[in-house]
Amino acid sequence: MEKKYTIGVDYGTQSGRAVLVELSSGHEVADHVTPYPHHVIDEYLPGSGVKLDHDWALQHPDDYLEVLRRSIPAVLKESGVKPEDVIGIGIDFTACTMLPVDEAGEPLCFREEFVNDPHSWVKLWKHHAAQPEADKINQIAAERGEDFLPRYGGKISSEWMIAKIWQILDEAPEIYERTDLFLEATDWVISQMTGKVVRNSCTAGYKAIWHKQTGFPSKEYFKALDPRLENLTDTKLRGEVIALGSPAGGLTDALAELTGLKPGIAVAVGNVDAHAAVPAVGVVTPGKLVMAMGTSICHMLLGTEEKQVEGMCGVVEDGIIPGLYGYEAGQSAVGDIFEWFVEESLPAYVKDQAEKEGLGIHQWLEREAAAYRPGETGLLALDWWNGNRSVLVDTDLTGMILGLTLLTKPQEVYRALLEATAFGTRKIVDAFHSSGVPVDALYACGGLPQKNRLLMQIYADVTNREIYIADSKQTPALGAAMFAAVAAGAEAGGYNSIIDAAASMARVKEETFKPIPANVEIYERLYEEYSKLHDYFGRGENDVMKRLKAIKKSAE
Repeated sequence: MEKKYTIGVDYGTQSGRAVLVELSSGHEVADHVTPYPHHVIDEYLPGSGVKLDHDWALQHPDDYLEVLRRSIPAVLKESGVKPEDVIGIGIDFTACTMLPVDEAGEPLCFREEFVNDPHSWVKLWKHHAAQPEADKINQIAAERGEDFLPRYGGKISSEWMIAKIWQILDEAPEIYERTDLFLEATDWVISQMTGKVVRNSCTAGYKAIWHKQTGFPSKEYFKALDPRLENLTDTKLRGEVIALGSPAGGLTDALAELTGLKPGIAVAVGNVDAHAAVPAVGVVTPGKLVMAMGTSICHMLLGTEEKQVEGMCGVVEDGIIPGLYGYEAGQSAVGDIFEWFVEESLPAYVKDQAEKEGLGIHQWLEREAAAYRPGETGLLALDWWNGNRSVLVDTDLTGMILGLTLLTKPQEVYRALLEATAFGTRKIVDAFHSSGVPVDALYACGGLPQKNRLLMQIYADVTNREIYIADSKQTPALGAAMFAAVAAGAEAGGYNSIIDAAASMARVKEETFKPIPANVEIYERLYEEYSKLHDYFGRGENDVMKRLKAIKKSAE
């Protein structure tokens, strides 16, 4: 019997990657990464030089197509797999990463008359400039007693679809008017691949306040936000919402020619990166929290019923695995914090020493930081360099390091930052566990677990739970390939369910990270101190972080 394959394409913050996967074993035959030519656009619009305000983060839609143009032919060439043996393709994406398109499905930023308006471009997930709109969304929902609010931990984030749409309406009404549809980037890319616009149930549920049983919030609620939004869901958010693993359509002739694949093969409906990773590490049952660890962390968890959990990003029926409730929480910055420290705050002698020893800077810092025992640095940090996603849901919060002295070393600060992100995850684990959604073990995937053993041991010690590590370099892409196999179906050589696909294709490493009792005891004491700072600065007792932001803004 000839082997069959699918391709998973994972769209991250800085790049996209394609992975060609053999379906009987989940073996990743070939992978290829395409850095986005325009990267994250957070200072000036390309070409025009239009300056962006604070908290903006945009992307160029053609960068997503460039990933298809470059990475898919590359994995076909590297693997030597015949195109006729590739039965499907799936993608996953950051979210909420959204864009306005016209009646032809073209992004408005492709049009000459709109190219200099930032609101015509893709708003990346970490675009936080819609916070005023998010605040009003939450205030009005609370005042009206809207039943959707508890499903999202009591707050809708500025990162999500409705806040971003409302910001466009508030600040660029002409862009709003000329928009035919507001789409998640994952759905837009799927539309380019199939010629059809469908919305995936994952982003609709987690990022656009859609519910499987009741749909979007009522027109009355949207009218209460702004009379111009009354018919939003019937007009600019219209479209069929499709379940994960369903085929969105067949690959068009044009995209087949562009990529080297066969026309008509199954294209799975779009997905979110972290959510796609869950079955790729074999998690298809409750009690196991999956951390997709990169620039940020998404925390994914399965449950058998719908519970209210403070600060969760959402609970969606069938949102991750059919037949279960999928819970999501997250931290807005993790790897980004470590990168900030290396890029912006590291003395030159550290870089020189690392280079002299033939080590990467993060490798050097990890080795040196590992020489300290828990608590030995005397430092404690709040991990809010990019705001707080869970459990406080407040993008106006900022980072803090406490305990610095004239003797503090860079590697001590580095360790404190690693620990801070672990404390942030502990907050999320505790919120789920205490709300009746058990967390018995942790699973980690993404770039960070592969690179930083100290980080994973700290997470195990801080959460007092065993951590399993994905045995894949590209776990979300593997998950996307698995959903593509489900979209293609067993008759074509794929699978009839994601549970069947996971049984054959998912993998974790044999080695795990187990809590060290002596470390757990010390981290319990440090976590108590973290929690006091977390509540003091994060729950309104001292809003100095927000006042500093206001002073900074007034001084510009």
